[in-house]
This record gives sequence, structure tokens and C-alpha cells, in this order.
Amino acid sequence: MNDYVLAALLGIVEGLTEFLPVSSTAHLRIVEALLGVDLGNAYWKTFSIVIQLGAILCLPIYFRHRLAAFIRTFPRGTRGDRTVASHPLTLTLLAFVATAVPAFLLTRVIGKHLESLFVMAASLISGGIVMWAVDTVYERTNQGAFVRHRITDDTEKMSAGQALWIGACQVLSAVFPGTSRSMATITAGMLAGMSRPAALEFSFFLSIPTMAAATLYDLLKSLRPPAGEASAIGAMPHTAHAWIVLAIGFVVSFIVAYGVVAWFMAWVRTRGFTPFAIYRILVGAAVLWWVR
Repeated sequence: MNDYVLAALLGIVEGLTEFLPVSSTAHLRIVEALLGVDLGNAYWKTFSIVIQLGAILCLPIYFRHRLAAFIRTFPRGTRGDRTVASHPLTLTLLAFVATAVPAFLLTRVIGKHLESLFVMAASLISGGIVMWAVDTVYERTNQGAFVRHRITDDTEKMSAGQALWIGACQVLSAVFPGTSRSMATITAGMLAGMSRPAALEFSFFLSIPTMAAATLYDLLKSLRPPAGEASAIGAMPHTAHAWIVLAIGFVVSFIVAYGVVAWFMAWVRTRGFTPFAIYRILVGAAVLWWVR
């Protein structure tokens, strides 16, 4: 397959799946394996990191007005009832720390699972079952099953406890590729008494520092591996052709991800996550059959 077409195709896969609760890591690895891409090739590892960065960059642009309002009204919030400790920006940072510290300590464990299609398939299936169960209970109880007092229908009404819980659950997506960062955070938010739209919005906000830090960390390791060691993550391109391939994947991923975020926000306001849960289970079962 032509490298430019391959780059565009992988960019589409990344953009489509990065923010949906279906695991972009699993889909990218599966598609790469189906297309015969060498998963151990340093350049294609770097390519995967770069197109993920393209998807990430759509978020601050899409939510630019919401983020600007948060910054402008810090620390009191738009309704004037927040503090430095309870402002959405602080809670996002708190959830990020709750993810980053355990993830950093579990770096070796994470590295062992990154290329395992079996782990990805099992995570797709188990995550799909959990999401289906939570969404079904949420729907049948009219959003009240996981609420102690009043449902949190806005990120500006969140508590520190909810943020810490969501951040801790996000660690699962780092340890078990295929879990899906968005699935873990959205489901955790619903379990913590948040509405679907609020849980989704906070998931997007949390993904900005989380994914940016993870991607930049991987790029740093790619560019500057330990002295005397080959890069364990990837290698930057050295030819014009390789740079063009990288640029195509980056741009396509950004454009597709932007459209997906806009569509997903509208979808969640009137529909649930059950279709994504069923899709996860079917894909996971197909991958297990293929691997075996």
C-alpha cells in the first residue's frame, strides 16, 4: 500500500477512535497488524505517537470558549460559588495527578502490555460489559442509581472526590490497552453521580493534560533515549518522504477527531453508550478469535 494512503487511513482510525469509548490504541494496533505494518518498527511507533498528538490538539480548539471562561472566572467560577480547591481547572489537575503518579510507577507493567492483542481484546470485551451494565442501570433508573443527593449535571458542580475517583479509574486505560481512556473516565463519572454530558465533558477536559503529557513523554524518550541505548519508543524521520507521511497522518487525525468530538457531544445529550459497548464486545471477540 502507498505510504501516503496508509498514513491517511491510520490518521482516520486514530481520529475516529481517540475520543470514542472504543480504544484508539487497540484499533490502531489491530489495523496496523491487518495492513502488515511492522509494530516493532521505530518509525511507525513514532508515527502512532504523532497522530495521537494531532487528535489531542483538536480539544483546546473545540473547547476554546469553555476553557477561556474557566480561566477568566478562576477561582470563583462562572456562578461565583467555586473556590481555588473546587474550580474545574483545579479538579482537572487533581484528576490528572491521580492518574499520572500511579501510571508512572507502573511504567514497566504498562510496557509489557502495549503490543499484546490478547490483552487488548480482553480489555475491549470486559470494558464493553462494564459500560453496558452501567449505562443500562443509569437509563432504567432515570439517572438516579448512582446519585447520593443530586445528580452532577455540570462540570462546575463537581467535587474533589469525583475528580480523584475519575483520575484513579483512568489508570486502568494505561495499564490495560484496549480499556479506553474515555470509557474508563466516562463510566467512572457516571458511577460517581454525574450525568452523561457532564461525565463526557470532564473526560475531554482531563484528556488534554493526560494525553499531552503521555505523548510528549513518549516523544522525549524517542528523541533522547538513555545513553548507549537504542530508542525504545520510536525514531524521528530522516527523509522528506517520511516527514510528509507523518504530516498527512497528523493533519488527517486532527480533522477527523474534531468532527468526532462535535458529533459525540451532540449524541450523548440524547442517547447512551450501549451501541459502543456492544461494538467493543463484538470487536474484542473477533480479535480473540483471530489471535487464537
